[in-house]
Amino acid sequence: MAETDGFVREPHGPDPDEDGAPMGGDHRIDIAGDASGTVIAGNHNVVIDAHGSTVNLLPPQERPRPVRRERVALVPRRQREPVGREADLEELENALRGHGVVQLWGPPGVGKSTLLRHAARSLEPGPDGVLFLNGAHREPEDLAQEIFEACYEAPGYAPTGPELCRLMTGIEVTVYVDDAELTPERLRLLADAAPDATFVFASRERSLLGESADLELRGLGRAAGLGLLERELRHGLPEAQYAVAVELCEVALGRPLLLLRAAGLARLDTSGEIRLPRAAEIDGLLPLLFDRLDTASLKTLHLLATLRDAEVDPEHVGVLCDVPDPAAVCGRLAGLGLVTVTERGYRSVADVLPEVRRRFAEPVAVDRLCDHFARWATLATTTPAQVADHGRALEVVAEMAERRGRPDLAVHVARAVSPFLAESLRFGVWGRLLDQGQNAARQAGDTTAHAYFTHEKAIRCLMIGRRVVAAVLLAEAVVLWRQLGDNEGVDAALNAQQYTPPTPETPPLGESPAPGADPGGGPGGDLGGDPGPMTGPEPATTTPDPVTTGPGSGADPGYDPGVDPGYDPGTGLGHDPGGSAGYDPSGAPGSDHGWGWADQGASAADPATATAPNAATHPGADFGAGQGADPWSAADPTSHVAAHSSGTAGTAGTAGTGGAAGTAGAAGTGGAVAGGAAAATTTAALWASVVAVVLGAVAALVIGVVVYQELSSGDPTYTSSTSTSDLASSSSSPSAASDELAGVWRDGQGNVFMIARSGDGAYEFKSQGTCGATSTVKVTGGSGRYSGTMPVWDESTCGKTFGDARLSIDVSSDGSSASVEVTAPSDGSWECRNCGSQTWARRA
Repeated sequence: MAETDGFVREPHGPDPDEDGAPMGGDHRIDIAGDASGTVIAGNHNVVIDAHGSTVNLLPPQERPRPVRRERVALVPRRQREPVGREADLEELENALRGHGVVQLWGPPGVGKSTLLRHAARSLEPGPDGVLFLNGAHREPEDLAQEIFEACYEAPGYAPTGPELCRLMTGIEVTVYVDDAELTPERLRLLADAAPDATFVFASRERSLLGESADLELRGLGRAAGLGLLERELRHGLPEAQYAVAVELCEVALGRPLLLLRAAGLARLDTSGEIRLPRAAEIDGLLPLLFDRLDTASLKTLHLLATLRDAEVDPEHVGVLCDVPDPAAVCGRLAGLGLVTVTERGYRSVADVLPEVRRRFAEPVAVDRLCDHFARWATLATTTPAQVADHGRALEVVAEMAERRGRPDLAVHVARAVSPFLAESLRFGVWGRLLDQGQNAARQAGDTTAHAYFTHEKAIRCLMIGRRVVAAVLLAEAVVLWRQLGDNEGVDAALNAQQYTPPTPETPPLGESPAPGADPGGGPGGDLGGDPGPMTGPEPATTTPDPVTTGPGSGADPGYDPGVDPGYDPGTGLGHDPGGSAGYDPSGAPGSDHGWGWADQGASAADPATATAPNAATHPGADFGAGQGADPWSAADPTSHVAAHSSGTAGTAGTAGTGGAAGTAGAAGTGGAVAGGAAAATTTAALWASVVAVVLGAVAALVIGVVVYQELSSGDPTYTSSTSTSDLASSSSSPSAASDELAGVWRDGQGNVFMIARSGDGAYEFKSQGTCGATSTVKVTGGSGRYSGTMPVWDESTCGKTFGDARLSIDVSSDGSSASVEVTAPSDGSWECRNCGSQTWARRA
């Protein structure tokens, strides 16, 4: 076996290269500039192009036949064995024998990542092998694709959800996922993507109550703590320091991170003697450590703190910090407990930020960061997998550019990396960068980039099976390309429209669309229906057919995974069509676009780092809340609107109504909307919005939005097994629906959205607030009368709410319309400016 980039891979034909990107094959072509590459997602053959991608439907005989690898061995880089964890390792080993899912949990800094890495290398793997993955800022669909690529040789191919489940059925691998800060529902969905695999999830809190074997990791005992100090000091403790060491272990609660820092400070002591810091100094170790760092180390910490919780390869540290040996510098900082080692590089420990801010008045210049990453992504030596690995860093950089008033730089970065993210088949991070690029393009007034991002979002929706949303976005893209006079873009969008459901015709600018006409008038535009039964390709392997041998495969031979608008082909995980809402913002700090360094006072440690001490142990780790005017703050304090709303689309801008374009049901004409529908930062214009744009023919297109989004509603089988016909049967027409709430609705402002029935009999949709924060709204009832509550967002503070407004929905007896009332609570604690009444009309 060969070890490269920290991973050990078994020899089994054309292996992935050292960065995890499959080599060889006709479907993986690295691209730069305007060159193109080809990937296959489900039934679609997609030519990724920096101008605008094109798509074609593949006949069954031309689809890839994934070849099963004999054995999987994707393990983390070597490290020293953890000290004092023998009993914990044995407990984990016993849990693996009797459970399909194990959750290792504990506070930040307790050593979960270290134990998990050691277990992945030392414990008996599953019958078919072992994988180690990092889940920080990664969505289940992307993790599931990585598991598939490790188990099968199928370069450039992303199977649909049912096909993925079918292929993975019968494969018994052990999958270790570090930083698995996902909701319980999304953890379950990831586990369901590989039904016969064993999963070990490491997270800061226990969340899978009663569904997994749980192992709580606590701090080291006194003997183990002293052993760790001695190992880090590289010789025994002097007798005079023994009592100090004992007290340090007690005050640190056995947290390895604090003990690493204490030992590092003793090693750096210039006196030549081993002198541990006193227990009273445990909360002030960082300033003492910083005082003894060299210039290269300080510059490295400055960069990593600027990039927040993003992991970065040392090569970027070397270029941006002008450090000759960046790997060695990062390694030393990791040994001092100041940065975290990951499989892709290094990232800052959360509680290091305040000290960096104290020593550096400004973060690293955003123009330099944007230029560097845009250039790096287009190098011929940079692979799509490497670009995807740095997805979080790219998000942070783009967000910084927007917050600092340079949306043009955000556009530059997002457009440079988009083709490579598409080729990586990591649809989650690709969707989030497309969202950022589209929003930045609107802010910058860059209509060409706006057209490009809208077009690519549509292609992505086709690739993940969201055909309804793709139809809407393609209609908008046709308008934008025509407005620019870009015939190539128009042709590409019209070509893709033939694989979507029919939408109202997109006429030339200045002409009114004919209701019910062919979308775009392009050839084949009326082919928006189901292209016919399509079965997934059989794997080229001698293993038993999982359709007949494995339960819950979800592989219906007559099922077309490319036509279900609610279907996510990456894993069937129901990811949001725009990319960002599917990611759980509560599960991973920093995922909310409004999150910045100034907002971190609420937590002394970023749980995603899994290494920082908690506030009780480290009270000095306050992240400086209330410093929004500081250059380090991600948020621009002048950008907030002094208003509040429930369900505001913070990125949509205006739609000719004088206020924010809503993602919710009850839209107000003087401000933001007051009632909610499914939305999630995609800001995709639906048919009514597209028509409004065509008729308005304004120079700066700003489209009010509500996204037609299908919700998984917490049911793991919803998106992986609910077919188009099943969905249509519940909400196909007003007559069929009667007074049922589930279905597609249109509010008084022309916004179209969907309400879905959840597994517990209630109904759900998404409400979005400022800065992309989302909330699931649940209503209950029957016989035409439904009620619930929904959040009212405070637009002056990203992601915060005033409270919940009361929502009442009365569906007419024939099911064709509904009276909607949103009211504030009677205690008068706050005023809901956008509450009121509205009428919804059923669309389907």
